Amino acid sequence: MALKAVTEGGTYLLLLLLLLPLFLLFILKNFKSSRPPKTPPLPPGPKPWPVIGNILHMGKKPHLTLTSFAQTYGPLVSLRLGTQTLVVGSSSAAAMEILKTHDRVLSGRCVPFVSPAKNMEMNHISMGWSVECNENWKFLRTLCRTELFSGAALESQACLRENKVMDMVKYLSGKEGKVVKIAEVVFATLFNVLSSLMISKDFITLGEEGEEGEDGGIKDRIRRILETYATPNLSDFYPVLGKFDLQGLQKKSEVLMERVCAMWEPIVEERKGRLSGDSSCQQDFLDTLLTNSFSNDQINHLLLVCSLSLSLSEFYRVLHKYLLASELEELLTAGTETSASTIEWAMAELMRSPECMTKVREELVREAGQDFPKESQLSQLPYLQACVKECLRLHPPTPLMLPHRALESCQVMNYTVPKNAQLVVNVWAIGRDPMSWEEPLKFKPERFLSSALDFKGNDFEFLPFGAGRRICPGLPMAARHVPLVLASLIHSFDWSLPLGKSASELDMTEKLAITLQKEQPLLLIPKVRK
Repeated sequence: MALKAVTEGGTYLLLLLLLLPLFLLFILKNFKSSRPPKTPPLPPGPKPWPVIGNILHMGKKPHLTLTSFAQTYGPLVSLRLGTQTLVVGSSSAAAMEILKTHDRVLSGRCVPFVSPAKNMEMNHISMGWSVECNENWKFLRTLCRTELFSGAALESQACLRENKVMDMVKYLSGKEGKVVKIAEVVFATLFNVLSSLMISKDFITLGEEGEEGEDGGIKDRIRRILETYATPNLSDFYPVLGKFDLQGLQKKSEVLMERVCAMWEPIVEERKGRLSGDSSCQQDFLDTLLTNSFSNDQINHLLLVCSLSLSLSEFYRVLHKYLLASELEELLTAGTETSASTIEWAMAELMRSPECMTKVREELVREAGQDFPKESQLSQLPYLQACVKECLRLHPPTPLMLPHRALESCQVMNYTVPKNAQLVVNVWAIGRDPMSWEEPLKFKPERFLSSALDFKGNDFEFLPFGAGRRICPGLPMAARHVPLVLASLIHSFDWSLPLGKSASELDMTEKLAITLQKEQPLLLIPKVRK
């Protein structure tokens, strides 16, 4: 019996030893399953330097640098700029996840320190730089959409736009045989279109003294403001330094804005006095705000946000006298600087593609005859519209969309985007992606004739105006005045380069100063077409 007991004990021990590994494996498996899942890593990217991160990698043309990174690391790249995390999407799939799939979570804004909107007292009445898409933001967007960018509003503005463009044509007719800076003339025209809509006044006079006449300083001031806001700011890379303004950018922007605000501050004060006696004489957007009892801060911020919602929403001022200038500045500059740049690029591309220029002219003659092109005819000009789209694909006004901010951590394309990280969509890279476009570097308007792709934010291969909650609210207006101005320039004039140069010699080098501009301004000589 004893021997039997020993034998049975040995058997049980052997069985236990055989089952022990299985038992341990079971315990380990359950222990792992009870632990929280491992967080996916950040998107890949170039190795950052200590302290400064990847700041030195960016260069003067970050849209090109980030496109190169995407070719090396993939469509979603992460970088460190000082202490801040930057995630860049450079494909249509990445853009869809950022601007559609995770639009709500990633719809915050990183407000630059140079912007007074950094102050939360000002941010709550901001639209372009609102920290979140809250109720105030929604109300402001709705008001602008209704009063400025709705179908009914745009129809009522058509006559004004056509008259201003006809003034441009008359001016250029007087410059026949002389060298003209296309961007300057177009800028002045569009600036007056928007200033008339906003406050019923032209601020730039085209005259013999130059493309901007005696008011020639306006564009220069706006360009200098753009350069100030485009300057890399240490405070944005290292927020702890924000209160010191080490580069003096905040002070510089205040001085520039003070010079601009003198143009319209008296108009608001006069209008307030006039409307206080008769609220039935509403004429423009400023009157709409005043008759709805908007405060000075609200008026100033709203006008600015509307104007620069495309790209320059930073122009806010803390002090009352600066606030008004900034609000008007934003609206006027967004609708002028970006559109003028697009038209300049389109004219340059058409000069380099005479066969495309001929097709546009033939279409205009067929639809408009000898008459001045009308807005109502734009829908009947598919080749002209295709040229505009192709220009926006190759030369998007804002090649890097204004940075979004992650309101909370989330996963994009199987990578982690941490809370408060900045996110940028590289629209320039997406528009030249060979996976989406055949011969992506070639100006080929015909590609849009047989395509349903549009720039309204639903086609993520083509995002010149953005998409999602933060899509440019001025898109409907830009979609009208850009082709109208371009059609008028082509239909009314034959164009040539100075000194008998060939169009193949045109310098198409880019310069990025928030908007994507030609490094060398387009100089052309007009000849009135009979």
